[in-house]
Amino acid sequence: MEPYVYEAHHQADFHAAYDKVLAKWPADTEPNAVPTPFGTTCVNSCGPSDGPPLVLIPGGRTSSVSWYANAAVLSRAHRVHAIDLPGEPGRSVADPRRSLRTVADLTSWLDAVLDGLGIDSTALAGYSYGGWIALHYALRAPARITRLALLDPTQCFTGFRAGYLLHALPMLLRPTARRIRAFLEWETGGAALDVEWLRLQEATAGFPMVRPVTGPRPSTAALRSLHMPVLLLVAASSKAHDSRQVVAHAAELLPLMETAVLPDVSHHALPHTNPVATNRRLSEFLSG
Repeated sequence: MEPYVYEAHHQADFHAAYDKVLAKWPADTEPNAVPTPFGTTCVNSCGPSDGPPLVLIPGGRTSSVSWYANAAVLSRAHRVHAIDLPGEPGRSVADPRRSLRTVADLTSWLDAVLDGLGIDSTALAGYSYGGWIALHYALRAPARITRLALLDPTQCFTGFRAGYLLHALPMLLRPTARRIRAFLEWETGGAALDVEWLRLQEATAGFPMVRPVTGPRPSTAALRSLHMPVLLLVAASSKAHDSRQVVAHAAELLPLMETAVLPDVSHHALPHTNPVATNRRLSEFLSG
């Protein structure tokens, strides 16, 4: 695959679309530039400064602002910190001399982000690939995580459906705005997606493609050792994986897990579609 050149007009288009979605966030939202060994990480924060922290990790090829439909509700009781993943579309700036390559790198990076924000321990929520990151971090640094919320996490309990990967392949090999829109319309079943969020996703076509950190699913022994409250929110209409298998496998392995199935919601409609149910489940879980 030929590398993409992030030309000036692509950059301008992306940041303009990013700002429009960020404008949907609460008025007190503050951007933070947190230095880490892997570059500077952008974190959008809102909510009471003395509230218990909640860190949000987005899915692959999305950004922190994708939590726009959740930030206002979640920040009523928490200090919300939503992260742009280094190398992924967003405002984080990856260090070209030291890229994220392993799960250990991800743990070191997230440790540095939490340290930079002055957070000793936090609730952690991740969506899709962000759920994979969140779960691995909780397994490696359990003392820093009070509660873990996984929103339709991928590659944690089951693999991808073959049909999903086949539909995604053209977009991954040669991303264009048209291919991204067509893939999202297919996976969400033509659901009404926010126009400005959809334009932001289309604008990621001009963003450089970076190989994400991947690896095997967590081991059975590791998952059974995870003694912290876990919420598994599953999209019933997900085409990424079999939601019933996700629930069944997770229930066998996580000792302190509660599950909620979101009806009529697909994988890529999260976390912004049907925010009332999503926010209610998350708020109830985070409140203990």
